Amino acid sequence: MTETIERPAPDAPAAVDDQARPEPVEDQTPAPVPVDNPALPGPGITTERRRPIVAPWLTSRRGFTATVSRASGHAWYAATYHGVRAPWYALQLTKRAPRGACRFAADTNRWLWDREAAPLRDYAVRQEDVTEYMALARLRSNRVRLRGLVTVVAAVFGAGFAIWLYVMAPAFLYAFAAGGVLTLGYLGQQPDAPVIGPAVMRTELQKLTGSIVFRALDSIGNAKISAALKRGGDMNGMKFVAEVCRDGPGYRADLDLPYGVVPEDVMEQRQALASGLRRKLGCVWPSGDPDEHEGRLILWVGDRPMNETTKPAWPLLKAGEVDLFKPVVFGNDQRMRDLRVTLMFASIVIGSIPRMGKTFLLRLLLLIAALDPRAQLYAFDFKGTGDLGPLEPVCHRYRSGEDEEDLQYVLHAMRELKEELRRRAKVIRQLPKSRCPESKVTPALASDKTLGLHPIVVGFDECQVPFEHEKYGAELESIATDLAKRGPALGIVGMFATQRPDAKSLPPGISANAVLRFCLKVMGHTANDMVLGTGAYKAGIRATMFSRSDRGICWMSGEGDDPIIVASAFVDGPGAELVAARARQLREAYGNITGHALGEGPSASRGMDVLGDVLKVFHPDDEQLWCERIAARLAESWPDLYGEWATTNVAPALKPWGITTTDVWAQTDAGESTTRRGIRRADLVAAITRRDADRVAA
Repeated sequence: MTETIERPAPDAPAAVDDQARPEPVEDQTPAPVPVDNPALPGPGITTERRRPIVAPWLTSRRGFTATVSRASGHAWYAATYHGVRAPWYALQLTKRAPRGACRFAADTNRWLWDREAAPLRDYAVRQEDVTEYMALARLRSNRVRLRGLVTVVAAVFGAGFAIWLYVMAPAFLYAFAAGGVLTLGYLGQQPDAPVIGPAVMRTELQKLTGSIVFRALDSIGNAKISAALKRGGDMNGMKFVAEVCRDGPGYRADLDLPYGVVPEDVMEQRQALASGLRRKLGCVWPSGDPDEHEGRLILWVGDRPMNETTKPAWPLLKAGEVDLFKPVVFGNDQRMRDLRVTLMFASIVIGSIPRMGKTFLLRLLLLIAALDPRAQLYAFDFKGTGDLGPLEPVCHRYRSGEDEEDLQYVLHAMRELKEELRRRAKVIRQLPKSRCPESKVTPALASDKTLGLHPIVVGFDECQVPFEHEKYGAELESIATDLAKRGPALGIVGMFATQRPDAKSLPPGISANAVLRFCLKVMGHTANDMVLGTGAYKAGIRATMFSRSDRGICWMSGEGDDPIIVASAFVDGPGAELVAARARQLREAYGNITGHALGEGPSASRGMDVLGDVLKVFHPDDEQLWCERIAARLAESWPDLYGEWATTNVAPALKPWGITTTDVWAQTDAGESTTRRGIRRADLVAAITRRDADRVAA
C-alpha cells in the first residue's frame, strides 16, 4: 500500500508542531530528454533504383520468346479449332437463319415505330400530364419520320445493289446472300447454346494484383503480417516497393514485410500462400532479395507450375567447351533464367529418394567436367544400370556394378587417387609462392602438363553401396573422406550421390565438408538436413515440399550466399552420348585420353584388411590392447594405409564386424597401470572365424 504525503500550499501558515510535520519530499524524476535530434544530419547516402525503360519481357530473349510464343500459340490453336469446324458452323447457322430473320424483323419494327418509348407515353396519359405527353408525341413523330426515311433509303439502295450484282457479278451476290444468311443465323442463336463456342476453356487464372498479394499474405497466419494489413500496412513498414510486373512466364511482386518478419517466415507457409493466391504450389516461389535488406520479399508467381514449364535447352548440348574454374550453366530457376555452378574447389553431395533425377544430375555434372579437356574423370555406378555409361569413352576409370570384382576395381582406383593426393600436396608445397601464392591449384597450374595438377573429378552414384561393404567399406570411406576434406584445394572434386542420405550411407566426414549440396525430394527433415546442412529445415529450406512430379528440381546450397531452387537441364541418354563424343574429340586434340578410355585398368596393390591387420599388431603375449596402441602400431606397420589413423578410427572400423570396445587394463609407458578403452584378442579371432565361414558359405 502506497502512503500519500500531502504538501502545504506555499502561502499556508506554518504548522504549530514543526517536529510532527514530515519534511517535504522533492520530486527526483528527471525531465524527459528528447532522443530525436532535429539537427542530426542524415547519412548522406541516397540509393536509386531506376525502372526499366523497356518492358523486361522485351529485353530478355527468353521473356520475349515466352510472351510471343504464348500469344501466337493461342492464335494458331484458335484458328485451327474453328477452321476445322467451319462447315458445321455454316450448317447450324443456316438452320437458325429463319429465327434470326424473324428477330431482325421484330427488332427493326420496334426500332422504326419507337416502341421503346411507349411506356413513357402511357405513363404521361395515366398521369394526365398533357405537356409531357405532347413533348413525347413530338419526339416520337420526329424519330419515326427520320427512321422511316432511313429504312426506305436502305431498302431502295439494298435492292438496287442486289440487282446490280445480279447483272454484273452474280458470284458476289451469292457470297453476300450467304453472308446475310449466316448473319441471320448468328442472330437466331440461343443465348445459352451458341453455335460458335470458345476454342480454349479459360480457367480462373487471375492477373496478379497488389490486393491479391495482400490477401494471400494475410491467409498464411502470420500475426505480424495480419496486424500490419489491418492497420494499413505502411505504419508497420509493409508496402510494395515496385509495381507488380511480368517477369518471364509469370508475375513478380517486390514488397517490404512488416518489421521483424523475414522472407523465411513466408517461405515456410508456401502451401498456404499458394492457397491464398489460388495457384498450384509449383507456381508460387517466395524468396528474399540478396541485394536489399532482410525484410525484402520477392514473390514470383508463375503462369504454370515449374515442372510443367518447358525447360530451355542446355547451352552445352550441341557446342561449347568448359573451364572448370569458371561458372557453367547447368540449369534454370523458376523464371527460366540460366543458373551457373562452379565445380572446382568443392566437394559435392546429391541426395534424394529414388526416381527423382539424382543420377541424371550427377551425369550432367560429369558431362560438364568431361567438356574440360584437362579434366580426368572417375565414374563409378554402383546401381549397376549403366546410367553413367555414356561417359565411358572419356573416363580415366569407369565401373558399373556392385559385385566383388567391381568393388576391387574401385578400391584400386581409389588407392591411386590417395597416392595422387599425396603427390599433389608435395608438388604444391615445393612450388614457389610466386606461382602458387594460395597453396592450391590455379587455372595456370592446371594447364601446365609438366606438373600434373589437372582437375580430377570423381563421381559415386549410390555411394552407400561401397561405404557399407563389409570388406572394403572402411578403406573406401577413409579415402573418400580424405578426398572430401583435402581434395578441393588440390584440384580433386568428389561427387557423392545417394538415395538414402543418412549417417551410414553418407559419412559425416563427407557431408560436413561438402561445399555444393543438391537435395531433390526427400521424405523427412533428417535427410533434408543431412544433405543441405544442419538447420536447413528449420530455416524453411525444405526439399520435402517437392512432389513426385518435380523430377530434376532441387534445392542447391553452396553457390552463393543463400540456397536456391534449381531445375537441372535434362540431357537424355542419346544426348549424353553426343556430348561425350564431342568431349572425346576435345580430349584427343588436347592429348588427354588415358586409363579406361584406352582400355587400361588400375594397378593392384595391397589392400586394407582391418580384422587381419589389427590381429597382426597383437604381440604373442598380448591378450588385449588399448585402441590408441592399436592405431599407433597400424600406422607404424602400414603407413600408406593407416598413417592418418587416430585412436577414434579403431572402434568404428571394427564395429561392423560385431566387435565393441571395452575397458582394458594395461600399463602406460611410464609404468603406471590404468584402464582405457581397447580390444580383446579373443573377440578378433571370433570375428575372423565368422567372416571366413560366411565367405565359404557364400
